[in-house]
Amino acid sequence: ILTILGNSAVLATAVKRSSLLKSPELLTVNLAVADIGMALSMYPLAIASAWNHAWLGGDASCVYYALMGFLFGVCSMMTLCAMAVIRFLVTNSSKSNSNKITKNTVCILIAFIWLYSLLWAILPLVGWGYYGPEPFGISCTIAWSKFHNSSNGFSFILSMFLLCTVLPALTIVACYLGIAWKVHKAYQEIQNIDRISNAAKLEKKLTLMAVLISVGFLSSWTPYAATSFWSIFNSSDSLQPVVTLLPCLFAKSSTAYNPFIYYVFSKTFRCEVKKLRCCCGWSVHYFSSDSSAGNAVSTVWSG
Repeated sequence: ILTILGNSAVLATAVKRSSLLKSPELLTVNLAVADIGMALSMYPLAIASAWNHAWLGGDASCVYYALMGFLFGVCSMMTLCAMAVIRFLVTNSSKSNSNKITKNTVCILIAFIWLYSLLWAILPLVGWGYYGPEPFGISCTIAWSKFHNSSNGFSFILSMFLLCTVLPALTIVACYLGIAWKVHKAYQEIQNIDRISNAAKLEKKLTLMAVLISVGFLSSWTPYAATSFWSIFNSSDSLQPVVTLLPCLFAKSSTAYNPFIYYVFSKTFRCEVKKLRCCCGWSVHYFSSDSSAGNAVSTVWSG
């Protein structure tokens, strides 16, 4: 519920502000699409299976669930990686160069992210890797426990781990460390704190928001990755069901965090959420012919 409501608010805000969106903000929209896609395509089936105390459906529904999880998970990871790289390029470039990151460029990048994610999600269907049930039996994912007896499966896991997890995570960390160093040096050069421009303060806030989003995602998925790799080299029976269940639930909860981060750091998003809470009243106010109402709306947008 939190994932759907929160990310729906993000998408509604993006639609209302479509003409005002900057090119890097399209990646935020893409992240919301991936999060809400995961919630709609996977969570109802997992919840129903939890109430049933066993997986509902057969192998086909299990493969569908695992494929959706892999697709949206890789898409989220690569989107966060792209956000970090673009923030790094914007921070370390002159204003004229940063404007070269156009909406068309970001749209092409988003299309590449989805194609890349879809490729990895389809590979187990064509024989490289496997999908199967989780050890606790009420959801499905990559069949980690099958891989220690299969060179084909192990090569898939190793490649996926490097190209979809390690390299994107290292890129994210390196980019934000570079941004932090750049901001630190810039602030050192400004002896008087009053001289710090509004643009520099905004840049710092946007970077902090992006860092928190990335940290939230990586922190949520790290326990799941640890238990998954344990089951590659050891029998999954060596772990209690609750030990495998809790990291899975924690990983799934990553889809609900981002709207709260946006709410804390974005004044515009807070204003839009308040309007959505009284949507009918906002519609009358927005479409009112009264000039004072129009001025009020334009004042909110300029803010």
